Amino acid sequence: MHNEQAAAHEVPDPRTRTYVNPVRIVWTTPKPVLSYGERFAVRDAEALLAPVRGQVPESGFWKPHGCVLSNDGEVPSILLDFGRELHGGVQLGLGAGPRGMRLRLRFGESVSEAMSDIGERGSTNDHAMRDDIVGVPVFGTREVGNTGFRFIRIDLVTPGSVSLEFVRAVSLMRPMARLGAFRSSDERLNRIFETAVHTVHLCCQDFLWDGIKRDRLVWMGDMHPETMAILSVFGAQPILPESLDLMAATTPPDEWMNNMTPYTLWWVRNLAEWFRFTGDLAYLGKHRDYLATMFCHLETFMTPDGILDGIRRPFLDWPTEHNRPAVHAGMQALALLAWRDGEFLAKALGDDVLAARCGAAAARLAALRGALEPHGSKQAAAMLALAGLRDPAEMFAHVLGKDGVRGMSTFYGYYMLEAMCEAGEKQFALQCIRDYWGGMLDMGATSFWENFDMDWTKNAFRIDELPVSGRRDIHGDFGEFCYPGFRHSLCHGWSCGPAAWCIRHVLGIRPLDVGCRRVDVRPFLGDLDWAEGAMALPTGDAIRVHVERKCDGKADVQVSAPEGVTLEE
Repeated sequence: MHNEQAAAHEVPDPRTRTYVNPVRIVWTTPKPVLSYGERFAVRDAEALLAPVRGQVPESGFWKPHGCVLSNDGEVPSILLDFGRELHGGVQLGLGAGPRGMRLRLRFGESVSEAMSDIGERGSTNDHAMRDDIVGVPVFGTREVGNTGFRFIRIDLVTPGSVSLEFVRAVSLMRPMARLGAFRSSDERLNRIFETAVHTVHLCCQDFLWDGIKRDRLVWMGDMHPETMAILSVFGAQPILPESLDLMAATTPPDEWMNNMTPYTLWWVRNLAEWFRFTGDLAYLGKHRDYLATMFCHLETFMTPDGILDGIRRPFLDWPTEHNRPAVHAGMQALALLAWRDGEFLAKALGDDVLAARCGAAAARLAALRGALEPHGSKQAAAMLALAGLRDPAEMFAHVLGKDGVRGMSTFYGYYMLEAMCEAGEKQFALQCIRDYWGGMLDMGATSFWENFDMDWTKNAFRIDELPVSGRRDIHGDFGEFCYPGFRHSLCHGWSCGPAAWCIRHVLGIRPLDVGCRRVDVRPFLGDLDWAEGAMALPTGDAIRVHVERKCDGKADVQVSAPEGVTLEE
């Protein structure tokens, strides 16, 4: 009985631990030009880059090992690079030295953030501690941190010396096997796909988070591009229904998820995507009553003219916040898509009453076709096109196709790409991916960001570089609303859109029914010579595609699918 009671209180962590060694010493405290006695020292820093066993003492009791930091009146510091964005903390291995030593640790998603103080250009300990002073043992280890980072700065703040036998990151990640994949003749596009997948995988923690440094919360709008990427690459992962259930359990159906009406609409869209992919009617049935009450509540905000109005916190994404007319137009499109999804889900549940209510509300909104303007916003234009409220070709000609990637955003960029495809402009969309998401890679990104503007790159230094006098800091000098400066998240799941897009549009894999039993395969190479990859299936299998342009210009397409899946080419 005692063991049963104990087990009831034990909840396994869904994540696994992996140790990651640093790959580069970015910086150590510089020696003064004139010195009258050494007041600090950083010795043998390169030892931290050597392979380690993870046992103190690292090289035995009689052989000195590691990096020695000495404080004789001035603070010695070292800045390490782990080579890619990680979620977790660090493990410090300490050798011989005096007791009572204390280290200051500063995590950073960029070099400049790791070099910053709390309060400097948005630098903060909100959501996750990134700047702390900790005590360390003699001949022992200390683990510190639970955040998103790539860099760490270590300062010895107490007089004396410490021997850092090793410093390694402790990466916490859900073990999710990749079923989907993408490769092509364009290495830049391949890197973008891999970075997008890495970004969304990092956000799969206790639940599906928006970011791993900030906010580390389940935001339902952010979750939709994440859902599309996860289903395409990792398949029917339990983190998706777990996150949907969390929000339904913590939000009454007559209130708004994340305290925002549009994010309740996004919950409906995410639920619909899960059901389309899995066909799990039993799971959908759990939310039958919630859906009915929620849609009845939502309907009270529809005006006699068929406009959704008076709702709480209308929101598309951050770059549209200054353009309220565009937000209003985009909200009508989002509401129409959500009501259509509600009708689809109600029909699957056999709830004719709810299906009729959702269908009637959708029809009233659909009657607005042609009456709403995007007001110059690519976000609003994309939503209007995808909802059928404006012609996609018209939206491309007047808004989406203007000025290249100017006006794109990391969140709604996914819907812009989808709308471009609806307009028959897949090659344009492909180039936008290279230019926009590739623009973050050019600035040192190993995960994609909460927001990004190509104008930020002008005369800016990369996130993996030390600050350069006379040049702008692409992390610390930009951002607004909730993400000024270093508060800006450089790993935000809503930016992962290219992962799903490459599988759906370049490989051309598109499910035609609930449960992915019928699949259409129509690849698009554009200016690529070849592409290959796979889309995950709810059964744990995958559909694989290889397409290559032959000498005569025609595409040779090879497709393989598991038994039970019907291909329509």
